[in-house]
Order: sequence, then C-alpha cells, then structure tokens
Amino acid sequence: MLHEPSTPVGKDPAGPYKTRLGVWMFAIYLLFYAGFVAINLTAPRAMGMTVVAGLNLATVFGIALIVGALIEALVYDALCRRKEAELEDKPSPSGGPTATKGRA
Repeated sequence: MLHEPSTPVGKDPAGPYKTRLGVWMFAIYLLFYAGFVAINLTAPRAMGMTVVAGLNLATVFGIALIVGALIEALVYDALCRRKEAELEDKPSPSGGPTATKGRA
C-alpha cells in the first residue's frame, strides 16, 4: 500500500513568511520562558508568594506559559492562513495561480 499525501505537494510560496514568523514568535516565547527561569534562579522564594486567588507565582506563571503558547499557536495559524490566502489570490509570474490547492 502506498502512503502519500492526498493532495499534490509543491513549493510553498508562503514558506519564507512562515519561517520568519515562527522564529519571531519563538523568540518572544523564549523571552517569556527565560523570565520564568530567571525568577526561579535569582529569587526562588518569590515563586512561592501568593499572587492570585490563593495560587503562588510559580503556578500562575506556569499557567500563563501554557496559555501563552496556545495563543501564539492560534495567532500563528491565523496569520499563516491569511498569508496563504493572499498568495493564492495573486497570479504567479508565469501567469498561473501560485497555489495548487484543490487541484487534482
């Protein structure tokens, strides 16, 4: 049995945009995570302080890291979809459409 993609795969015209966006979003998340690590290294007792609704700073920061990652994933997906749609509407230099989506 042959296992191949159900749609034809070609060069992704939005590839460079997606890469650049992904690197920037990774850098933003890395700074947020580095802040979490820095607080743990420099002031570990601060992480035990109660901050919100009986939760300590470590728990709040940890939940914020998870929620932040989910939000970044949704933003990344939305921006990539918008860019792909934008490039799909523009004709390529050869005169045809830029994407092969939906073709057999």
